Amino acid sequence: MAHDLYSWIKALHVIAVISWMAALLYLPRLMVYHCAAEAGSVQSETFKVMERRLLKAIANPAMIATWLAGLYLAFAGGWFVAGWFHGKLLLVLALSAAHGFQSRWVRAFAQDRNTRPARFFRMVNEVPTVLMIGIVILVVVKPF
Repeated sequence: MAHDLYSWIKALHVIAVISWMAALLYLPRLMVYHCAAEAGSVQSETFKVMERRLLKAIANPAMIATWLAGLYLAFAGGWFVAGWFHGKLLLVLALSAAHGFQSRWVRAFAQDRNTRPARFFRMVNEVPTVLMIGIVILVVVKPF
């Protein structure tokens, strides 16, 4: 029975991570296009709705589910003593910080206060990918 619960939580964790990553990769892309829209335009208002919904309906719940399921798995699996897990935890904290920055940028766009160029959002769009690569390598390879 406990193994079944662990497997279900693990499946939930993987689903939540995929959802979270999809949102973190799509949100900066929306911001790239939002930069080209004139403040107050129909297009700008549409991007605001898309960004808010992506953040509130997908990114935030997926991050919470990822953390809750991940912490359960770490406790149940006894991973807190593993070196690879310490590295993974550090990278997931960085991914959470990236999420926080994206939330701040969504608020800036919502208030028509974005000052960053599209190029900035193109560059930061790569951060979640780099972090994800490191996280996956640590989880699968467990190099230390």
